[in-house]
Amino acid sequence: MIVRRFLAWSRMVPPGQRAEGVRALASGYLYSAMAPDMRAEAEAALTGLLDDPSPQVRLALAEAFASAVEAPHHCVITLAYDQPEIACVVLGRSPLLRDDDLIDCASRGEAAVQCAIASRPSLSAAVSMALADSGGVEALIALAQNPGADVPEFGLRRMVERFGDDGALREAMLTRPHLPPCIRSDLIHAAATGLANLIIEAGWLSGDRAGRLQRDVTERAMIDIVIEAAQEDSQTPCLELARHLRIAGRLTPSLMLRALLCGDRRLFEAALAELSGLPLGRTGGFVRDHQGGGFAALYARARMPADLLPIFKTTLAAQDRVGPLRPEDMRLSRPLIASVLRACGDLEGAGAARVSAMLRRLDAEAAQQDARALTERLAEELQTPYPPRLTGDGRHAPLLALTSAR
Repeated sequence: MIVRRFLAWSRMVPPGQRAEGVRALASGYLYSAMAPDMRAEAEAALTGLLDDPSPQVRLALAEAFASAVEAPHHCVITLAYDQPEIACVVLGRSPLLRDDDLIDCASRGEAAVQCAIASRPSLSAAVSMALADSGGVEALIALAQNPGADVPEFGLRRMVERFGDDGALREAMLTRPHLPPCIRSDLIHAAATGLANLIIEAGWLSGDRAGRLQRDVTERAMIDIVIEAAQEDSQTPCLELARHLRIAGRLTPSLMLRALLCGDRRLFEAALAELSGLPLGRTGGFVRDHQGGGFAALYARARMPADLLPIFKTTLAAQDRVGPLRPEDMRLSRPLIASVLRACGDLEGAGAARVSAMLRRLDAEAAQQDARALTERLAEELQTPYPPRLTGDGRHAPLLALTSAR
């Protein structure tokens, strides 16, 4: 009887009042102990309101049912296919929607709908992959920022393939915890490519110089990825990264040499294993015995430039003298670079001259890194409060930082 009176009343009042009535009826349906016959009438009334011509009324119904487990499933499904403003309410929260429902709604292509799905508190790999494959860039940014979204690695790679030139998406993806090294390398390459294209279009640098800048920026950032991967007990991340870089055509001798000059051998060993087809264990043994004939044979099997073999052997020997470094201490080492530069002085040919020029650039870069590290350390020391000094009468007297520095 109450429900029938509600239906009669709803035909005579404006949308705003109908919306308030819908909220009250839906709340009673969900949270009150209704008799079975009254509950059936209430469900029929709520279902009939799905045809209400006012979006305000349907929105009120969506808000009432959005998070409710006991909501009528058919009502939630219908609301999910309503206009975006209404559909987003249930698509973003309803626990009643299954993966196939979400994937079908996402395929409609509306940006707001896709963003609502991408922002759900929990999202399966299947739905994430569907969005990565066909969602707009706004939805992919929301997906990347969602810690509850299970995005498989091939889905992340697909996102980079489609919209890697979008800076907002790259930034959002880089904030994801445990981002695979291969994906980080793709994001860095995409960012460097975008920077180089911008420089060329603006006429600031020639194509060749912009290309060299792109390679330098990419390799610098790649070393950070390698060093981070070196902190793990497993060598698997470096192997996967080496394989990914080889397939992408970015596993270059200059990158391998830069990694060695930072005190890290993991990428070098993984790269030789990937290029030669030998197991990593054997590759590592040959690298440790780099003065023997086995290393030279491995180097040739990996089809590395023959004129650079003495450079790599000298770098490995210099590493042996320095000893292993902690990951936090790994960065371009000027002593290592100086040792290799001295070795280059005894070599002849265009290859040696090219490497010498590269090493001088790396030495300048290392000097800048050391200066930045020193500046940051001094800045931190200046910001550290000095301990109070006791005067003769027992009172505290502050020390002036400048006087103390003298």
